[in-house]
Amino acid sequence: MYGVSVEAGSAPECVGLIQQAENAGVGAAWTNMGAAGPVDMMPVLAAAGAQTERIMLGNAIVHTWSRQPAVFAEEALAIEQLAPGRYRLGIGPSTAFFVERMYGASYTKPLTNLREYLTTVRALVNEGSVKFKGEHVSLRWRLLGEPTPLPVMASALRPKSYSLCGELADGAISWMSPLKYLSEVALPALEEGAKKAERETPPLVAHVPVAVTTDRDDAFNRAREQVGYYAEVPNYQGMFAMAGYDVSGGYTDEMLEDLVVWGTEDEVVEKLQRWTAGGMSEVIASTLYGADREESIASVFSAVARASK
Repeated sequence: MYGVSVEAGSAPECVGLIQQAENAGVGAAWTNMGAAGPVDMMPVLAAAGAQTERIMLGNAIVHTWSRQPAVFAEEALAIEQLAPGRYRLGIGPSTAFFVERMYGASYTKPLTNLREYLTTVRALVNEGSVKFKGEHVSLRWRLLGEPTPLPVMASALRPKSYSLCGELADGAISWMSPLKYLSEVALPALEEGAKKAERETPPLVAHVPVAVTTDRDDAFNRAREQVGYYAEVPNYQGMFAMAGYDVSGGYTDEMLEDLVVWGTEDEVVEKLQRWTAGGMSEVIASTLYGADREESIASVFSAVARASK
């Protein structure tokens, strides 16, 4: 499947973009925290679910520290009821930079945090109840009514998080990771975790920055301007190093060639399909905006819809 990442300045605009994606023939719309400006994404996706018919919906991602597991489960089930069979919850511990500044929490043992959230949220949506006591989560909770199973996916960056997703999650969601890294490092770690748990390997969903432009320098400059700050985040620096790229001075052209999908619409379609050929189960196209934001979005939506067909 090929989907798009939706970003907007308000809840109505976000819902409108998801409707636009569905009308264009896009298979899935994903939203990150902040994708609807200052408002929370969960009720926005509920509204989108009620106002669309076919498009798959997903969070990629919501920070674990922002909610208790029971709240995650109840909100996710509400969206599932409004969009039956079309919603996927994505959660993740984020990074110390965000957690300590946004929530005032101590960013300790993030993998343990994710393990406990995956265990308890998945138990609630699949079984309807949970009794659990851990380092980050202590919960005795039962949902009213019958449980409604839905996919609970998680963000992953380094091999240990991919292994954890292979063991426990219904899918792993990447961000700002080159194809070489995902194919040669992340996917084997995901498979190793699944083998350890004696289960099938879950999907690996790759976030990919996309620009429909024939100007290579323009595409790479958009990436440096719009998502270049990840080169300064220690977690991501380590991932880039494992992929064989030194980003201490910022993104290199070599790294961006392995990360950014750009070109004519036909070339973008072909390059997106290379990612699934490289082992990705699904690709999320994240628009790199040019001078005309609306045109940038429409052209990426069109390319993704064509790739899906």
